Amino acid sequence: MSALFYTQIDDSPVGPLLLAGDSDALHVLAFGAGTRPREIDAAWKLDTKGVLEDVRNELDRYFAGSLKKFSTRLAFNGTSFQNAVWKELTRIPYGETISYLDLAKRIGKPKAVRAVGMANGANPIAIIVPCHRVIGSNGSLTGFGGGLPTKRALLELEKGQRTLL
Repeated sequence: MSALFYTQIDDSPVGPLLLAGDSDALHVLAFGAGTRPREIDAAWKLDTKGVLEDVRNELDRYFAGSLKKFSTRLAFNGTSFQNAVWKELTRIPYGETISYLDLAKRIGKPKAVRAVGMANGANPIAIIVPCHRVIGSNGSLTGFGGGLPTKRALLELEKGQRTLL
């Protein structure tokens, strides 16, 4: 794997964001605040070459409500189970939600709801891999690394109830 470059977006509508990737794909999009903020890895290099500029532009368009599907290439670096969950998350349409049970069924593991929840929580590429679109079976908003207010804001944005910019 080549060296990863990083950049921070300090003024995003959902708080600080950390992006890390290389010229091939995005590896990390993490919240800088919330329940599981991500730290900058010492091996990463500051992106002074604009490697992550396209991702930043897509995020701006998403927050403005004008982008519904990201084209950013993604690198999944988890277990085969996590990768299956994360790939399935990318198939949840913009503006829709599913339950953890539905997600488990979609990957062919209907009894693995807890494991699906853990993989969902370990998602390293927030927003673009839309773990915020997974909710409780009763429709409740459940844990989210960026915090429940952020999850609510992202879902409201996608339902056309607000813009974030």
